[in-house]
Amino acid sequence: MVILSKKPKTFEILFNDPSKLFCSGDKVAGQIILEVPEMTKVSAIRVFGIGCAKVKYQKGKQRCRDEIDYLKYEDVVHLDHELTDSDGYVTLMPGKRYEYMFGFELPQHGQLVSSYDGKFGHVHYYVKAVMEKPSQPAVECKRFFEVEEPVDVNTPDLMAPVGGMKEKKVTCMFIPDGSVSIQAKIDRKGYCEGEDICINAKFKNTCSHIVVPKAAIIAKHIYQANGETRTITEKLCAVRGNHIISGMCDIWQGNHIRVPKLRPTILGCNIIHVDYFLMIYVHIPGSDKLILELPLVIGTVPYSGFGSRISNV
Repeated sequence: MVILSKKPKTFEILFNDPSKLFCSGDKVAGQIILEVPEMTKVSAIRVFGIGCAKVKYQKGKQRCRDEIDYLKYEDVVHLDHELTDSDGYVTLMPGKRYEYMFGFELPQHGQLVSSYDGKFGHVHYYVKAVMEKPSQPAVECKRFFEVEEPVDVNTPDLMAPVGGMKEKKVTCMFIPDGSVSIQAKIDRKGYCEGEDICINAKFKNTCSHIVVPKAAIIAKHIYQANGETRTITEKLCAVRGNHIISGMCDIWQGNHIRVPKLRPTILGCNIIHVDYFLMIYVHIPGSDKLILELPLVIGTVPYSGFGSRISNV
């Protein structure tokens, strides 16, 4: 019969910089704090650094799940300066606060993805400490930390303008009733939180209805597992223009929509994708919307403006 000992009075992980947002190559360091209520024998204390992406959802009768590891670190905490018995076990005494240091480096750039929490999946990073005791169940504690991989919007691809055109034929009682068209362009593809997206667009209405032009920033969350895909689309913010009567046009010159507080675009994960795009659309009474989607990348390194000035020169 195994007699279970009392739980530790304190067993927790503290980071040296609790508010830090980590990225590739950073060092994760801190202390394991331990206090016991009675004399306790310990065979080892192990520390783990874990990071993984997980997807889990139900599609029909099929349970879809998948996961990818991005961080696997393990080390044994040195207990050499504590009392050791003949069996090699360390004895911890009540009334004493034990602090054990730990530290490890995150993998280099390109091997991690940013932290994420979604409806059907997540990307989590955490440190776990496990206290092993002879003939007793192990006791563990964990503390999560955030990873945000840098996305620089000043690269040539993300500084290039993005534009497009869409047209829709409108019918009324199966009789042709003119058309509605959108021609739109934005200065670049990459933006950061708080920046304004300037929209230059022309809306043309030759149908008999009054139509309304609008624009919105959309996030598309894509989860993949077992060969199946689950997608969730959400509208984050929106603006609208003036009504356009039949036979008239409306022109947006520098109309802007501000990027709200968003997680950066997730790059490099095979089972979770978060894509952003600017949806410019026209509401047509009695018909489907006319929609033009312009891709966006939400970054972490703000636009410097150097590229535009060089182009002007």
